[in-house]
Amino acid sequence: MTSDVTRLISYYKSPLGRISRALVREQIIALSGDLKGRRVLGLGFSTPYLRFALEPAERVLAVMPERQGASAWPREGPSHTVLCDPLEMPLADASIDITIAVHALEHVADAEELMRELWRITAPNGHLVIVVPRRRGIWAQRDATPFGQGNPYSGGQLEKLLRDHSFVPEAWRDGLFMPPIQSSIVLRSARFFERVGRLFGPPMSGVICVRARKEAFPAVPRRKRAERYVRLPGLSAATARSS
Repeated sequence: MTSDVTRLISYYKSPLGRISRALVREQIIALSGDLKGRRVLGLGFSTPYLRFALEPAERVLAVMPERQGASAWPREGPSHTVLCDPLEMPLADASIDITIAVHALEHVADAEELMRELWRITAPNGHLVIVVPRRRGIWAQRDATPFGQGNPYSGGQLEKLLRDHSFVPEAWRDGLFMPPIQSSIVLRSARFFERVGRLFGPPMSGVICVRARKEAFPAVPRRKRAERYVRLPGLSAATARSS
């Protein structure tokens, strides 16, 4: 199930959405490193996490899937949003230095084909920063938030998907140790839950965050698209009428 853009926007305006965004954004910023002069792509519904990249980056694009829908971003200035099929992005080969994917991988119909497309558009030694719901985490078990939609991943599944498509994981982080509850007590204690949750290790987290580097050669080539047969109407020659 894919969350539509209206529900995503509504979630991130809620108290729980604002807190979860702040907690996950910290992990994304730490994994992204210095973005000065880099070409940044946000994939899925990543705009709540991209504002930190607007000033230092050379350019920032936010690709949103057709099934999800799109919203103009940022609110001020020209929109950086592109609505398209994430399996066939209108970008040149090796045109992106770093992709930040949130609410993306767990919703795509063909994750392997998406990885091939990401390898194509990523520059040599470019990076991916991916955030996915943890398969056995409490956030993946509750469908009241966007992290409870789609297909969650375990750390092993995510690492295999990356390595099988020529991306080498370099750093891992975990986030969202707080329970996904719209409770004022829980929301005020979010930092406490994060500190205590880390004492119990990754299994207590709600999302997995990873930075991976592109290898020089693709492990799996792109699939050849099947040619579509298009029936054309029969045309016959006709004699021109004389006026």
